Amino acid sequence: MNADKFTLLIVENDALIREQLRSCLQAYDVVTAENGEKAVAQLRRFEPAVIILDLGLPPDLNGVSEGLKTLEALLALQPNAKIISMAESQIKNIAMQAMNAGSYDFYQKPLDLQLLRLIVERAVHVFRLEYDQYRSSVSPKPYIPGLLYSSRAMDKVCKIVEKVAPTNANVLLLGESGSGKEVIARGIHRLSGRAAEKFVAINCAAIPDNLLESELLGTELGAFTGATKRMGKIEAAHGGTLFLDEIGDLPLSLQPKLLRFLQERVIERLGGREEITVDVRVLCATNQSLKNYIQENRFREDLYYRISEVVIHIPALRAREQDALLLARMFLNRFNTEMKRRLKGFSRSALELIESYSWPGNVRELENCIKRAVIMTDATCIRAEDLDIPINTRTKMPFNLRRVREQAEQEAIRRALQYMDGNVSKAADLLGVTRPTLYNLMDKLEMREKLHEEI
Repeated sequence: MNADKFTLLIVENDALIREQLRSCLQAYDVVTAENGEKAVAQLRRFEPAVIILDLGLPPDLNGVSEGLKTLEALLALQPNAKIISMAESQIKNIAMQAMNAGSYDFYQKPLDLQLLRLIVERAVHVFRLEYDQYRSSVSPKPYIPGLLYSSRAMDKVCKIVEKVAPTNANVLLLGESGSGKEVIARGIHRLSGRAAEKFVAINCAAIPDNLLESELLGTELGAFTGATKRMGKIEAAHGGTLFLDEIGDLPLSLQPKLLRFLQERVIERLGGREEITVDVRVLCATNQSLKNYIQENRFREDLYYRISEVVIHIPALRAREQDALLLARMFLNRFNTEMKRRLKGFSRSALELIESYSWPGNVRELENCIKRAVIMTDATCIRAEDLDIPINTRTKMPFNLRRVREQAEQEAIRRALQYMDGNVSKAADLLGVTRPTLYNLMDKLEMREKLHEEI
């Protein structure tokens, strides 16, 4: 979005009126659409700051049902857009319907181009103020190679990563299986001074206990039957980063040797007596509670404090608002390319299901789900039934800003009244409004009778 010249979208069925509006508003980058479907397409492409929407759209040219439906769809995609709704004067109560649905302003036909231009100028000015305030208040998101996110939960994680990556501190990554611990570990490596060297990963749970020691430390010729001289993972990571995944499954017998390495930075291969100095950054990860393991004598406390100089908690996908949709689109693009498909995206029902599902398998489950859907679907886009996941009834936050505001106001009023044992005057003081204002809010939100029953 260009901050210097915002785009203006005109949604109007009448071609003559469209051209009149385009000519009147030529100071802006104007794009047009003649129906609701094309309006949504233009919004996705140009992200307009202001939208002039004639509510009399086909197929309901004499009513406003299609226009209001389009208004809702546009606000769902871009809630901060300023939408100026228009309608014929004979339609009753349409201004109230449009404003309640989220319109920024309402204009009643017939056209007065000069007046409409002033309304647009005011809308652009308000949008610019909000846009500038947003840009000045939001710092750039930290960049972690290989990580796609938009949520505040992951933003906090990435800010920690940015601080710890340039150091040599040992980092312990905690999170559910599939939440992206290795992606974060690789991001730490790539942002460190060791990025040019190797990133060596080993899963402590995937290798039998009797082989894990030789995998980590390496072997000398004849250390055991069939053993050859071989470098271990720790030595192979010299100069770079060693990532020990599922560190909670490290056998107790091997933990003292890892502790000695972390303290002294030397190792001895199996069957060898020579100490080998190794310069390596150690990152560990687990989905287990190591503190519980310590109490159960399954993990050494001194080793825990060695590997956890910095602890990073990685949130589950269900706690990363909107990231599931972002990742789903990324996976769809990837698998479209890999499998030479041309799926156009997700249906509305599929997007709602992706957003509401709890994703117990986290990002890994989402990736597998999208891959399977790309393979199996016969449609031009991925539908809810293609995802093959259970319907989840988790409550979704509404897109409409008016509804979000009403929910917040209702909750605040309810809490204040309960806190003050139903005393309206004291609740009004607590909320910072007058008693009549609180009563007006309760009437507007239709709360009086419901709250009387609750309190």
